[in-house]
Amino acid sequence: MKKALSYPLTLLYYLCFGITLSIFHGVQIICLRIFGYQAHKKSVDLLNWVVLRCLNLLGTRFVLHDVPKLKRDFPIIIVANHQSTYDIPPLIWNLRNCHPKFISKKELGKGIPSISYNLKYGGSVLIDRKDKAGSLESIKSFAQKVRENNWSVVIFAEGTRSRDGNPKSFQKGGLITLFNEIPNARLLPISIGNSWQLSRFKYFPMPLGVSIVFKFHPLQMIDSQQPKKSLESLQKIIHQGVYEIQSKI
Repeated sequence: MKKALSYPLTLLYYLCFGITLSIFHGVQIICLRIFGYQAHKKSVDLLNWVVLRCLNLLGTRFVLHDVPKLKRDFPIIIVANHQSTYDIPPLIWNLRNCHPKFISKKELGKGIPSISYNLKYGGSVLIDRKDKAGSLESIKSFAQKVRENNWSVVIFAEGTRSRDGNPKSFQKGGLITLFNEIPNARLLPISIGNSWQLSRFKYFPMPLGVSIVFKFHPLQMIDSQQPKKSLESLQKIIHQGVYEIQSKI
């Protein structure tokens, strides 16, 4: 019965989601071209709040533990595991005060209303995963902007989404580059659990009543002498958090 009900509700969700992306695409263009970065940034914040409300139509809940109160006194490297496309809106909305930016594959830079525009013009960086050398150079240039503006950068360290919720080993290249280029940044580890359930049926239908859990861990300092040690510590903290979330669901 529940799965049968999920079909019409998924259609309703996608209708609302599509309308939201279409409307906010125009809103973003107007905000950026006429009023500049700050107005555009606020429009993106609001976009993600509305996306969360769209997900509520499916009974999706977002449970956040230990959300820190952050100020833009220093750049922040937000490191998380990755289970679903829907890991992103809660992070953008709940961490909006520290201006989160993303390292995304270049394919996302076109073709998706609102999302592609924000990735292209909102301060994030698009990389070609097939060109490792070029990607690292792009990340270095991006890191300079993050450092100068005290932004935050969200990096899903596994590289690709986990299809079953089990965490993967972290990819080293992008993270180590960020550590080296933004040595004054703080590290914010986040464990994400149960969002993989939304993609269990390849996003159609979307399961009903899924609770997505975000566990925020204490800020860490970068060990500039041993950046790999910082990476290993982050992986251990985040993975333990994921297993803890899974054990309670």
